[in-house]
Amino acid sequence: MRFFERVAQLERERVPFALAVVVSRRAPVSSHVGDRALVFADGRMEGFVGGSCSRDIVRRHAVEAIRAGASRLLHISPEPSPAGGDSDGEHVFVPMSCASEGAADVYIEPHLPARRLIVVGFTPVAQALDRMATALEYDVVRAVDDLEAGDFPPPPAPAPVTIAELRGIALGLSAIERARTVAIVASLGHYDEAALEALLTVELGFVGLVASRKRAARVFGILAQQGLPAERLATVRNPVGLDIGARAAGDVAVSILAEIIGLPMPLSGPHAEAGAAAFAPAVAVDPICGMDVAIEGARHRFDLGGRTYYFCGAGCRAAFAANPAAAVAPPGDA
Repeated sequence: MRFFERVAQLERERVPFALAVVVSRRAPVSSHVGDRALVFADGRMEGFVGGSCSRDIVRRHAVEAIRAGASRLLHISPEPSPAGGDSDGEHVFVPMSCASEGAADVYIEPHLPARRLIVVGFTPVAQALDRMATALEYDVVRAVDDLEAGDFPPPPAPAPVTIAELRGIALGLSAIERARTVAIVASLGHYDEAALEALLTVELGFVGLVASRKRAARVFGILAQQGLPAERLATVRNPVGLDIGARAAGDVAVSILAEIIGLPMPLSGPHAEAGAAAFAPAVAVDPICGMDVAIEGARHRFDLGGRTYYFCGAGCRAAFAANPAAAVAPPGDA
């Protein structure tokens, strides 16, 4: 499959990944300008951006970029960063102490699935929220009861899901999808409790309830009687939407979207920490050059005294094997 066909496939399948492209180089390095790779949230890599040293550096920073949801430019060089050139998030200077004395700049751009917005209800607010979010290219899912489903336009318009299906949809989301899913219950009292009970089965990125404080308190009281934990109910935002004096349905939808737009939705933070550890590959420090090495799949390793040491390449492993005592001696020891 061609490279950009693969990118399009991943976008359709809502798979988070990072695109890494070599944008400049200084020989001797094995990569060339334009070399590129796809890096996934679990550290897997498809493509080529350099040898073993550069590959592991790019892999680690690509995973971090996916979790942060922000691009970065890696400056990989054996030379110290220039004066005033400390890493700032967008520009990251990484020392590379391998045998090669070349350098490379690699641009890393995360591609995250569009935020999914679950809109519950067949009300003017829900309809306005659906239209506006669709125009902003959100992945909108409408949820209504069985009787209301028949009032939606026929295909090719997207079909709604039923309230009875919400729990299964929530449970079927991956940790990444949950972190980037927003749900707004705007049924205005018709089936608020049933919808929230289903949505709160898992921890989504954000759940909001369109209701007055008085009605929301009644809804939360019913759900508490049904056994929903207080800490889970406390995550529901009410009233939802920024306070802009909205009265009409369209204005209320604008206020809700404004709050959603301001939400941090990377793949880290309180909504994704449970799964985040699985996304970042475990690393060890090469005792010779000091580089980070991904432990899983590492080719160069050395067992000594019941401990395994990992190396970026065969050269560092050979140097360690020649004199391991010197390599593991504490700083200052003779």
